[in-house]
Amino acid sequence: MAGGKLSARQKMINLMYLVFIAMLALQMSKKVLSAFGKSSEEVLAAAEMKTKSNEYLLKTLAQNAKEQPAKYGEKYKLATQLESKTNEFKNYINNLKTEILKKEFKGKIPEKLDYESMDKSGTVDNMFFLNGKPTKKAKEFQQKIEDYKNYLLNLKIDGKPLSSQMKKNIEARFDTSDEKHGKKGKRVEPWLMANFEGFPTVSTMFKLDNYVNKAKETENEILSNMLRGQMASDVSVTNYEPVVVLDKSAYFPGEKVTGKVALGRVDSTMSFKEVLIDGKQVPKELLTSGYVHLDLPAGNVGEKEVKGEIVFNENNKDVKLPFVVKYAVIPIPNSAVISADKMNVVYRGVDNPLSISIPGVPDNKISVSAPGLKKVGRGKYIMNVTRYKGKTVQIKVSGKVNGKTVSDSKTFRVKNIPPPVGTVRGESGVIKMPKRNLELSTIGATLPDFDFDVKLGVRSFDFKVPGQPTQRVNGTRLDAKAKQLLRRVKRGQNVQIYNIRAFLKGNSGYQIKKVSPVIVEIIN
Repeated sequence: MAGGKLSARQKMINLMYLVFIAMLALQMSKKVLSAFGKSSEEVLAAAEMKTKSNEYLLKTLAQNAKEQPAKYGEKYKLATQLESKTNEFKNYINNLKTEILKKEFKGKIPEKLDYESMDKSGTVDNMFFLNGKPTKKAKEFQQKIEDYKNYLLNLKIDGKPLSSQMKKNIEARFDTSDEKHGKKGKRVEPWLMANFEGFPTVSTMFKLDNYVNKAKETENEILSNMLRGQMASDVSVTNYEPVVVLDKSAYFPGEKVTGKVALGRVDSTMSFKEVLIDGKQVPKELLTSGYVHLDLPAGNVGEKEVKGEIVFNENNKDVKLPFVVKYAVIPIPNSAVISADKMNVVYRGVDNPLSISIPGVPDNKISVSAPGLKKVGRGKYIMNVTRYKGKTVQIKVSGKVNGKTVSDSKTFRVKNIPPPVGTVRGESGVIKMPKRNLELSTIGATLPDFDFDVKLGVRSFDFKVPGQPTQRVNGTRLDAKAKQLLRRVKRGQNVQIYNIRAFLKGNSGYQIKKVSPVIVEIIN
């Protein structure tokens, strides 16, 4: 339509085109404004649905906290705090929205908003910006968003922070960082300017309503995770224990052992209302860690039976679960059971753990004697034979039940700790390394494949380089003289570290056997 001399008719046609395009743009603008308004209504409806869902989740947590305070008490407390923070944020946004609408409509907000009339940016611009800079009101608005975001990011459920994915969602929903424009992102614009300066009032209303929706949505996700996480924990296999129910608890030689094996869930936070055994109430101190601890007299020899019921509260109703446990009282045994926790050997220089018991005899009725033996727990002993000179040691055990004594003994071999191997930087045998690495490395000793957790220290060692006299070194690293000798070594030559004098930490009186040497090939 441009270029050349135009006739009056062509000029008229061009003018009509311009008017037509302007009318289309005007019509499109009105549609966009209406779309913003409708979107605001939709996000507010979504926020209301989330609010009702959150109220239901809170009621569920409140009921669970009442029934199982140990498991849900802290979660419910955190949930009420989250609800309060979210509502505080929501109220601030709604009050800000009301303030903007009053200015937009000259003090009186119509019952039904005319979105197409909210096409100017002056109301928000005058409130949020002055001379091209954010006002106090605008800064307060941005700070409120950042404060709420930081509160959410710092939440911990059962002492654990929110998942990385949930934190990413929160960061994205309440992001107030500067925005970058252009292909290379070199043009940076403050968040307030980029999102609120020069925009129609209706678009600002949509953004404010969307913040309310995002807050309620985030609250819903966190509350749902509280319940879902606890439910997942409740049904996790880690909360189950194998339960073996035999048809009998005592058998004769030649009989078949029959029964059932199942998984039973153990909840350490479970609170029982009461437990009855043989019609009598079990004391509260025996109802701990999700268990009913039995404390009953065994009775005479023969088959026995324990009957009872567990009562707990669910949905404000008493739920009763009956149970029957069968067991047998067996005659007094006449032999002891002795086992070495590591092997059928005890070593000098270390504490050898032993488990000693007699079937059918209480631990406090068992007497044990042997050189260097000390009791450390129920059926648990430590034996130290560092000063014992023999090659074997005998452990004697006796027990007394109902006036009768049973006794037994067992012999263990006594061995010395095997010879250690020397190490450089934790490596043994023949190794390769640069001179500099050797200067900085620690000389040590270790006991490979030894069943005990033994710590060895090094007092000194001999250092030998080709063509030079041996240098004695005190400590665990090369000294100045040794380093001077090392500098004369050429690439490909070997140096020897031997006569390593090691000692047993915690038992320096024990004499360690000769430590094997280490050969180091110098590579540069």
